[in-house]
Amino acid sequence: PNLFFTPHPPTRHSSTSRWLGDVYKRQISCLLFSFGAYASCPSVLDHKVRVLGSTESANLCEFQDKVVLAVNVASQCGYTYQYEALQALYEQHKEDGFVVLGFPSGDFFQEFTEEEKVKEFCQTTYGVDFPMFKRSHVTNGGKLKLRNYKANPFFAELIKETGVQPAWNFNKYLIARDGTVKHFNQDVEPDSSLLTSEIAALISK
Repeated sequence: PNLFFTPHPPTRHSSTSRWLGDVYKRQISCLLFSFGAYASCPSVLDHKVRVLGSTESANLCEFQDKVVLAVNVASQCGYTYQYEALQALYEQHKEDGFVVLGFPSGDFFQEFTEEEKVKEFCQTTYGVDFPMFKRSHVTNGGKLKLRNYKANPFFAELIKETGVQPAWNFNKYLIARDGTVKHFNQDVEPDSSLLTSEIAALISK
C-alpha cells in the first residue's frame, strides 16, 4: 500500500490549509515510524533491493532481528545442487530467527538472463521459498576483477566487511544480529558442520 496516498483536497478554500496540515502530519508520522522500525538496523543490512521477478522492493532491515545467510546463486553451476541444502537449512531454522537470502548473478556466466526463468527454476526444481532478489552483480569486475562493473551495494558492503568477494557462485555471508559478517566459500556445503555450528551459535545468542 502507498503510505503517502491522500484523497483529493476539499473544494472549499477555507478547508485547504487544514487538509494540507493533515497530509503533512500523516507523512511525517509514516517517516517517523519507518525510522523507528529500522533505527537499530546494522548498516550492512540497510539496503533496498528489488524482489526477484517483481517491481516491488524490500529493505533488508526487515531481517535485522534474524541471523542472515546471504548467498550469490546461479541456476547453471556445478554448485547449483546446494539450493536443496539451503532450502532445508531455511526450513529447519526459520522459526528460530534465521533466514537465507538469495542473490542471482551472471558474474560467472551461469545464470539465466530472464528473472522469471530464475524464479521458475528455483521453485520448480528445488522448492525454494526463501527470499530471492533481483539478478545483479556480486563482484567488482568479475573473478579476475577485469570487467567494468561494481557489486550491488549490499554485496559491496559484504565484501568491505569481510575483505573477500565471491570467487564463484554460492559463496555465503553469515550475518549476525549485530551486523558482523563471516564469509564461507562455495566449497563449504550449506549442511556442513562448519557452517551449521556457526549458525546455531548465532541463533542461540
